[in-house]
Amino acid sequence: MNAVRVPPACTVGYGVPRAGVPAPSSFDRWVRAALAHSARRGAIPGAYACAIRLVGAREGRQLNHFWRGQDHATNVLSFPSQVPGLSTPAQFWLGDIVLCAPVIARESRAQSRPPRDHYAHLTVHGVLHLLGFDHERAADARAMEALERDILASLEIPDPYA
Repeated sequence: MNAVRVPPACTVGYGVPRAGVPAPSSFDRWVRAALAHSARRGAIPGAYACAIRLVGAREGRQLNHFWRGQDHATNVLSFPSQVPGLSTPAQFWLGDIVLCAPVIARESRAQSRPPRDHYAHLTVHGVLHLLGFDHERAADARAMEALERDILASLEIPDPYA
């Protein structure tokens, strides 16, 4: 019997040591949960993929400065695909997510949250940005946070906004 090979929902690149940083399989699980939940809400019609890059503070600061004009590292940056219809035979490309490991570690300690839960939250948050969600207006922020809560609850991760 031939097994069907399911392509990963994300590729993960590590620009930092992997100690204390989740494995690619965890990121793939979190991306799939966000995509599945969004599909149930009618946001996306098919199989999508993205890239995740984990960076240190220096690279995170450089990226945030270049793309957002802010001279500090931030926890997550999302870069939606600028190429309509870019795809492989099995998937459509959503874009890229950058996670800054030192910022996430610092925030996890400050919030007394397990780092793994914070990585999951920021991964889901990044995927939602790639799908077109934002939090610029209060109503949009409430809607996005509610969706994040639902997705994280499906992963048995506590509400990050509680």
